[in-house]
Parts: sequence; C-alpha cells; structure tokens
Amino acid sequence: MKSQRLDMIEEYVLEHKNASLDTLCEKFNVSKNTIRRDVDILLKRGSIMKVYGGVAALETPQTFPLLSYEERGGRFPDEKKEICRRAAELVAEDDTIYIDTGTTCLNLVDFIADKHCTILTNSLLIFNKAASYPNLDIISVPGKLNRKTLSFTGPDINDYLQTYNISMAFMACTGVTMKSGLTNASAEEYITKKAIAENANSMILLADHSKFGRISLMTYSSMEKLDAIVTDQPLPEEYDSFCQEHGIRVMTID
Repeated sequence: MKSQRLDMIEEYVLEHKNASLDTLCEKFNVSKNTIRRDVDILLKRGSIMKVYGGVAALETPQTFPLLSYEERGGRFPDEKKEICRRAAELVAEDDTIYIDTGTTCLNLVDFIADKHCTILTNSLLIFNKAASYPNLDIISVPGKLNRKTLSFTGPDINDYLQTYNISMAFMACTGVTMKSGLTNASAEEYITKKAIAENANSMILLADHSKFGRISLMTYSSMEKLDAIVTDQPLPEEYDSFCQEHGIRVMTID
C-alpha cells in the first residue's frame, strides 16, 4: 500500500540520514516518478528535506502541519489498533472518560464496548462508533464541526467541561518532546485539548513511535502532566528516563 511505502521510505531515510533517488527506487522497487511524488508528500511531514540528487533527514525537530483525517489515518493502522487494545485495560466499569479526536484514539471504543462507562468526546467519528454499543453512554462536546479534523470545536468548551468529573482522558497529539510537551497542529483543537488537560483527573497519551521527537504548532500540555503513555515501541532512552523521573507509566503493545 502507498501509505505503508511512505512510512517505510521515511524510516529508511531517517535511519540512514540520507538517500539518493536511485537508491530509493531500487530499495522500494518503484519508478523515479513515483519516488518523486512520494518525496513531495513526505516533505509535508517535516522530517526530511530535499538535497541534490535525493533526500536527507532533518537534524532538528520541525513544526508539523495539520493533515486531514484521511492522511493521518493511513499511518501505522495496525499499531494504532494495538495501542488502543492496551489502553482499554485502564478503563474500569462506570468510568467517565474523554476520548480525543485523532486516528490513534478511534479504535479505543471497540475495546471498551463490554464495559458500562460514559464517553465524552469532540470527535464525530468516535461519537458515531460509540453509538452502536448500548453499554456506552455518549456525551458530545458542543461546537462547530471542523471538516478537516472531523471534530467539534468552540470557545465555550472549557466552561462546559468543568461541569463533568472526567476520571481519565485519552489524548492524541501531532508530536511530543520533553521540552515542548504535547503539541498539535490545529489552533481550534488546541482550545479543547488544553481544556481537557486542565480538567481531567488523569491524562493518558496514545501515540505511536513516530510522534516522539516531533513538534507541531501549539503546546496543549507539558509532558510531565501525563499519568501514562501507551505506545507501540519502547521509548528512546532519554524519554524513558524522563518518564521514570516524573512517575509516568509507560505501556507498550505486547
């Protein structure tokens, strides 16, 4: 699949620091025109840059732009599903939880369907998915639909959320670093994410390995505010040490 090839090309360049177009054509068995189109897409992710005759990994984190839901959904779908399976272990009967918009969080609904709990969300897709499970009570955050992120956003969300006792918030991000914290690319969604980070009793980040070391437009929470991280691979050593120092539980998929 094209999305899988893009991920593999990106990981290859990041691992080898640079690669010529000819090398990428041979490695991934595609034409030079195809590689050029793939490179143009990968440039938008902010992790590589064009150099003469090929591409190179960027040495410093870049600001990652807001991609459409469909563009984000094609990245690491199996890993995201398993992250949600693992995260579901944290949900107990009668919990009131918040599930963030984002492709990483979407599958969490399927893995908690046998429990009776209340879900708050600003995600249209999560709301629709949860509606098919009778055990789940659903509350939608009010606001205007953002068609690019398929989420509801608005200026009065903080006041609205203060009326609920949210035991646990399952959050997504565009990128996370120890210095810049949890970041996202949508100024509209920033308001919602920041409000949740300030109101939830505990906050769990669901993020695949590609999110660590990346920075996006706005920081909605510092990393030390997290209670847990659920991810698909062991964290880089410096992140693992940070989590131990700040009492952040790290859960990886089996």
